[in-house]
Amino acid sequence: MERSLEAGNMTRVQEFVLLGLSTRVDIRDVLFAVFLTLYVLTLLENTLIIYLVCSHSELRKPMYFFLGNLSCLEMCYVSVTVPSLLVGLRTGPCHVPFTACMTQLFFFISLICTECTLLASMAYDRYVAICRPLHYPLLMRPQICLGLAMTSWLGGLLVSVVKTSCIASLSYCGPNVLNHFFCDVSPLLNLSCTHVALTELVDFISAIVILWGSLLVAIATYVAIGRAVLRMPSAAARHKALSTCASHLVVVGIFYSATLFIYARPSRIEAMDLNKMLSVVYTVLTPMCNPVIYCLRNREVQAAFRRTLYRS
Repeated sequence: MERSLEAGNMTRVQEFVLLGLSTRVDIRDVLFAVFLTLYVLTLLENTLIIYLVCSHSELRKPMYFFLGNLSCLEMCYVSVTVPSLLVGLRTGPCHVPFTACMTQLFFFISLICTECTLLASMAYDRYVAICRPLHYPLLMRPQICLGLAMTSWLGGLLVSVVKTSCIASLSYCGPNVLNHFFCDVSPLLNLSCTHVALTELVDFISAIVILWGSLLVAIATYVAIGRAVLRMPSAAARHKALSTCASHLVVVGIFYSATLFIYARPSRIEAMDLNKMLSVVYTVLTPMCNPVIYCLRNREVQAAFRRTLYRS
């Protein structure tokens, strides 16, 4: 009875205060300029990749189809998190309405889950290309590629609906200060004044299924690729096969090392500065570097880019 009366006297938080990336006034202007430049550069790079993939017939291959999806995802990704980071650096701690915070959380979870499964699909594409090259046109035909991409996007939306609904249903009765630059899972769980065991369980299970599941798929494919490469007769063939996978391995390593540290843990974590720095890695730096690592160093993409410049 006392617990119900206490719950009834709780005042639900109507807004959250995001402290931002840094509270030091002396470096905020410098950081604002840096991250604004990175944001614009990320949008331009990924827009270029999407344009090249859509406008050049020689890039209409499964690998570039997935890269186009990844570029579209990265543009959405940075547009969900970076604007709030920039606002915090420009104006200091900012007030975010409860609904807006949950909306940002929904899109963030959806996109990060989509990226996990999309990276696993890209690893499978490389596995088929190297280990089963004769069956590649059949196993990676357009219907299969479209199905893998749609599964990634729809799966991310489904997981996000479940997780965001659980977090939004919790009671937040104060304090309402998030030591972060966007509305993330762990800082929100830390502020809840009700029992969060079920929400933590949902969060942990989804992290196991999405993060660890997609990572295990990527690891299994690259183990198979490694064995296939070692059986190749010539050094040139081995080098060519490894070069097609190196960029994906780099991105997978950076992305998963940061996300697994933060999300694939069964208990709430404190939103310390370390977590904010790791969040910068996969919300800002990875989306900016992916086009360079994946595409802009690729000879076919470079050739398509040169033809685009000559036509203009």
